[in-house]
Amino acid sequence: MRRVFNALLAVIALLLATHSALPVSAQGSAYNTNFITSITYQNVGTATANITFTFYPTSGGTPISFSRTLAANAGASLNVGSTSELSGFSGQGSAVISSDQPIVATVVQLPQNANVRNRPLSNGFGSNDGSNNVLIATVLKNTFNQTTKFSIQNADTTNVNVTLRFFAVGSATPTHTETFSLNVGTARFFDAGTISQLGTSFNGSATIQATGKVVATAIEATTDTSYKVSAFEGVAQGSNTVYMPSALCNFGSTQQRSAYAVQNTSTTNSATVTVTYKDTNNNTVATQTANIPANAKFSFQTCSASGIPSNFSGSATITSSGAPIVAIGKVFSGSPAYAALATAFVGASAGASKLAAPYVRWTQTRFDINPGNRQRAFIAIQNVGSGASGTITVKYYDLNGNLIGTHTISSINSGQKTNSTPIAATPAAGKTTADLAEFGYIGGFGGSATIECAGTGCQIVAVVRIASANSATNTADIVAEDYNAIPIN
Repeated sequence: MRRVFNALLAVIALLLATHSALPVSAQGSAYNTNFITSITYQNVGTATANITFTFYPTSGGTPISFSRTLAANAGASLNVGSTSELSGFSGQGSAVISSDQPIVATVVQLPQNANVRNRPLSNGFGSNDGSNNVLIATVLKNTFNQTTKFSIQNADTTNVNVTLRFFAVGSATPTHTETFSLNVGTARFFDAGTISQLGTSFNGSATIQATGKVVATAIEATTDTSYKVSAFEGVAQGSNTVYMPSALCNFGSTQQRSAYAVQNTSTTNSATVTVTYKDTNNNTVATQTANIPANAKFSFQTCSASGIPSNFSGSATITSSGAPIVAIGKVFSGSPAYAALATAFVGASAGASKLAAPYVRWTQTRFDINPGNRQRAFIAIQNVGSGASGTITVKYYDLNGNLIGTHTISSINSGQKTNSTPIAATPAAGKTTADLAEFGYIGGFGGSATIECAGTGCQIVAVVRIASANSATNTADIVAEDYNAIPIN
């Protein structure tokens, strides 16, 4: 999971796609959509943060830098398309953020296509998150009507040389290899749909090896008219245990299902992988097992697990015997009526006692598809420690850092899952339920949360699902995207 950005040394890497035109085989698809990036950032320090944004064009031109301030506990957004200092910035690029207080950030991609209502989300990277080895657990080209685009950014202080390899499912031999160099702060963008060496279709993963620290972010989009799009981050290293706070099988009226793309990080050894599913009462309801060759990927479908009940909502733990693994969680609908629903998030290899969620919203009255439509945030929290979590406290803050409400949740057992939303919180002193009913929208755009457990040595992880309406007549028809809450201790 992404760590908090250390004061003074904080950096994040962003996939910026402003006004970019990309080739596609199907007109009007999510794959063909332009995006404008908005950066949602949160000050998790104790004093006002002095923040510097530096943007790097892919052309190698002069970086653009400017500053902002942000009160303690506050969350704010910077829209790349409407920021005056970036009036001359267009196309694709990357950014670095530095601060004298610890900050966290989530990147929101705003689609410039009325048919694409989902807003892909991915987290920024802390100054310690860069690595010489980065893994992208799923890469697609014209597979499941989806194609992957991703960026690789230099997160080091000197120029780096990079080797990128693509591996097809079940193969330990790369299908295609590219080598290139990156200047400090800059990124290179890849579109699997335009890489001829991957053939007419491809289903696999990618590995990145560099002479210095790099980071990566990916977007996965459909090439048909289902308009699915989601984003996730590359992972620096594997582990033998991965936690998934969201596990679903035909859940709710939209029949939500989860799947996990699991990549073997070893270049030589196989991994025997087991997925264990638990319900919200902490009962084990099903397991799945597969052997994954070196460098290869395998996809686990929750609804394919023997014994999994329908309308299931719980959590999963993925363990590996042998080689370490990384995993990407995905949620989609099992019903053609809700074909646009698609999310993605990175499985967590460890937890923390306190997490931050920079991008949180809630609306009771304007969850619709009209211009200026508002969103709803659902937070899934999993106890990944060895003992009880103790009381879990979720605090919701507005754009100025004011506490709006607190959701106090009873202790959950190891492996167990619970949930939180702004509307479930108790209003803070001087606030009312009306402030929570339109959380993140009163007085301007901006709302964030912290999630903390009280048990001795407790460890939790969380996934935040941001939902948007997808129909003017059917309130159950939604699109959504996930991001991981960020450890801040």
